[in-house]
Amino acid sequence: MSLLITGGTGYIGSHTVVELLSIGKQVIILDNLANSSTKVLARIEQITGTAPIFIKADVCNEAALEQVFTEHNIDAVVHFAGLKAVGESSEIPLKYYQNNVSGSITLLQVMARHGVKKLVFSSSATVYGENNPAPLVETMPTSATNPYGQSKLIIEQVLFDLAKSDASWSIACLRYFNPIGAHASGLIGENPNGIPNNLLPFVAQVAVGRLPKLQVYGDDYDTVDGTGVRDYIHVVDLALGHVKALENLNKINGCKAINLGTGNGTSVLEIVNKFKQVAERDIPFSVVARRPGDLASVYADASLAKNFLGWQAQRDLHDMIVDTWRWQSQNPNGFEG
Repeated sequence: MSLLITGGTGYIGSHTVVELLSIGKQVIILDNLANSSTKVLARIEQITGTAPIFIKADVCNEAALEQVFTEHNIDAVVHFAGLKAVGESSEIPLKYYQNNVSGSITLLQVMARHGVKKLVFSSSATVYGENNPAPLVETMPTSATNPYGQSKLIIEQVLFDLAKSDASWSIACLRYFNPIGAHASGLIGENPNGIPNNLLPFVAQVAVGRLPKLQVYGDDYDTVDGTGVRDYIHVVDLALGHVKALENLNKINGCKAINLGTGNGTSVLEIVNKFKQVAERDIPFSVVARRPGDLASVYADASLAKNFLGWQAQRDLHDMIVDTWRWQSQNPNGFEG
């Protein structure tokens, strides 16, 4: 039996593939390479000693999905494939709804036709919206403030409705907080196209000289130093959360939302200062106006993942920064270097 990993050459997907191959799972990656590189495949093989099967295709392509499910004996799916830039989603919302929502529905339809009803879905803490106080708990009301978050919320609703209509589905919706870090080998890590949208790759690219300085959005929040606080989780811990979710799908009758975070908050300036210490380099930054919709403090209640999945984050902020810097300093231009 095989596992289908959509978006498996991306940042979180590639780290999850490494963890699955390392425990002997058979893995098939399906990715359209919109925000990733085939060069990650050789890195995965270098780390694990095993080359995953790779299929270049889009989850919106029903015929391609049909062929994959017909030719391979697939037991479960981990669905990472999706566009993920919050700002971009407001500029091209139709593309986000087409790719994220329509692609997910197409995938679910093909899965259903082939009797594959085990799914781990890559969701997001953005589904908690603006009005819930930290720590965020899975039972809180959901909402979204941008098309990216709305697309995740719509997919979650589709999954809950699907599971309600057919109890033979077992679905885990994993709500990520802020993944950072890289594999300890330095061979794979976050490799965004263009200017990074997230804090850590931006800081790392400033440290390595690719970008001139960091912009800090607001320093007047009610936090430890006035900058925004987020729950940063090591990408390898996050990948291991997917492994645990797959192992526990048989315990889920229907659809279950589960936070993956550390339960701790770290400010932007704490990240910057820790990175300066690890990299032994200055990180120039300027403070600019807050971004609309940004919250002062966002972090998880991670108790459900611990109690239900038997999972909790093991790597601390030092590990996250050290592994990020190892990846960036060894690969200053990412996979294209």
